[in-house]
Amino acid sequence: MTAVTDQDHTEHPDHSEHPDPADHPEHSDHSERPERSNPSDHSEHSDHHHARHDHSERPGRDAVRAEAMSPWDDGLIARRVNGGGEEEQRAVRESRASGPQTVTPLAYDPQLGSRLDALRELVGLSRARLDHRTLAQAGRVLEESSARRRLSGQHTVVAIAGATGSGKSQLFNALAGVPISETGVRRPTTAAPIACSWSDGAAGLIERLGIPPRLRRRPLQATTDADERLRGLVLVDLPDHDSAAVQHREQVDRVLGLVDAVIWVVDPEKYADAMLHERYLRPMAAHAEVMFVVLNQTDRLPGEAAEQVLDDLRRLLDEDGIVLGEYGEPGTSVLGLSALTGDGVGELREALGRFVAERGAPARRISADVDIAAARLWPVYAARRRTGLSEEAREEFADRLADAVGATAAGEAAERAWLRNANRACGTPWLRLWRWCQERREPSTGRLALRGQPDEEVTARQRVEQAVRTVADRASAGLPAPWAQAVREAAARGSQGLPEALDELAVRAGLPPGRPPRPGWWPVAVLAQASMTILQFVGGLWLLGQIAGVMAPNLGVPVLLMVIGIVGGPLIEWSCRMAARGPARRYGLEAERRLREAASGCGRARVLDPVAAELLRYREVREQYGRVAGVPTGTGTGVGVGVGAGGR
Repeated sequence: MTAVTDQDHTEHPDHSEHPDPADHPEHSDHSERPERSNPSDHSEHSDHHHARHDHSERPGRDAVRAEAMSPWDDGLIARRVNGGGEEEQRAVRESRASGPQTVTPLAYDPQLGSRLDALRELVGLSRARLDHRTLAQAGRVLEESSARRRLSGQHTVVAIAGATGSGKSQLFNALAGVPISETGVRRPTTAAPIACSWSDGAAGLIERLGIPPRLRRRPLQATTDADERLRGLVLVDLPDHDSAAVQHREQVDRVLGLVDAVIWVVDPEKYADAMLHERYLRPMAAHAEVMFVVLNQTDRLPGEAAEQVLDDLRRLLDEDGIVLGEYGEPGTSVLGLSALTGDGVGELREALGRFVAERGAPARRISADVDIAAARLWPVYAARRRTGLSEEAREEFADRLADAVGATAAGEAAERAWLRNANRACGTPWLRLWRWCQERREPSTGRLALRGQPDEEVTARQRVEQAVRTVADRASAGLPAPWAQAVREAAARGSQGLPEALDELAVRAGLPPGRPPRPGWWPVAVLAQASMTILQFVGGLWLLGQIAGVMAPNLGVPVLLMVIGIVGGPLIEWSCRMAARGPARRYGLEAERRLREAASGCGRARVLDPVAAELLRYREVREQYGRVAGVPTGTGTGVGVGVGAGGR
């Protein structure tokens, strides 16, 4: 900084007579020298001297005192312009006596407010599904929008940024009408951001930028009166964005994230610098409406060279995706000027006046930030196709569980059991006697043995796991990776203990103990079968009586009775079996249906409902994301949408 100060003394001899310790914080503790001023101003100058002396001893108290006494530490700046003229000093005293100003908070339009509310809801719904780094930028946008909303809506903060030697500080001084920011040959010249405000009430905005009171300025009073349209402008001169000092670049990046608009100053030598375009202009393409790009030092370009360089600069900006505000359209303004000669500075001042008078830059800046945040969140919210569980997928899952639990086999077994019971009730006595002997050898409990073998149990468990994997894959197909993972995890959690639960349901929903129910016609069939048996006994006894000589010989009648009984019994049994097929089939289907419904209910409660909840959550965040991005999402659970500017 010593070398820079010497250079400034060479260019501005009056500075050697009136050094400003506020402009050189590095020397503020050991370079105090008496000011040459009018005797009438001795008291005021003495107050400044003691305030700066206290600052070196008690920095914390000095900051509070400086802020309480005056919002602007600009006394020395005003005096060093004109040797302590009374008009400038009176302007300074009037500024200090103005006192606190009423600040009107910034108000967002309903559309931007709705987008911010949707972004806040989106972040809240996504915290449990997305990592912190993915939501970090959206969180910063919400924080900065809330902080900016509480501050003045009547001021527009515009930063002047540029590379080393581009002349941004010279342009800053030209706009302010007073040499506020240091200019020189040795670099870097600007070590910290300097703020200049054209009206009161911007203290909160400047404090938000982290600019201390000693680096806050006011333009010359005459300049302020001439540029009444700039009222509300807060101009900030930034360090070089390509400075060799890392802390300077860090300050540039920090302040650029907080200001309402930016004036990029380029020179004929570095306007195509890759660092400027790749690190700043291209990522800030969505902020085209709150950016100015100024080609400085046009006085160095002969003839039509300035227009050629401007055309090439516009071409590069177009390749960066920056919309140019030509022919009255919204976008970035590209101007050529010379801060040294003043050529074109008036045009920039006029453009700034219109820009500040609109009072729309803060909202447009926040809206562009929301666009960029939405564009970066697009991969984690945009589905490649319509997603969700179709009815076909649900039915297939239920069928797989039914197969695993053996619903079809259970229905067939129930049908056979019903037919067996019918045969017992309606069969011939001789067949029933034979079956009774079989039952005596192998007693039956009346229940169906579902998957009694270990290999069958293993097979059923594998079927259940396969069914869960299939439905999870179908439900997560097309979803962004975080939400697809959440769906699969929900299905996996639900599948734990599902085979055991299905086994219990199979037992409870299986066939009831005892014999199957009998239809109403069974007693008639049993009575008819008993009649056939009685005819056989009567015919047989009749024949025995004739053989024994007890009864008169007559073979026709007893033989006929025996033939009727012998033929009628199997015929009745066959008829009953044919008649029992329908009820037996219905009985088996009913048993299968109960088991299928039980398995389907268990699978729905444990797997499908958690998966559907995740899909519903994704649908909610997709709707919120659509509001944030400003595009419709449709009625489906996953309709991919893109974001325009800022998505590069």
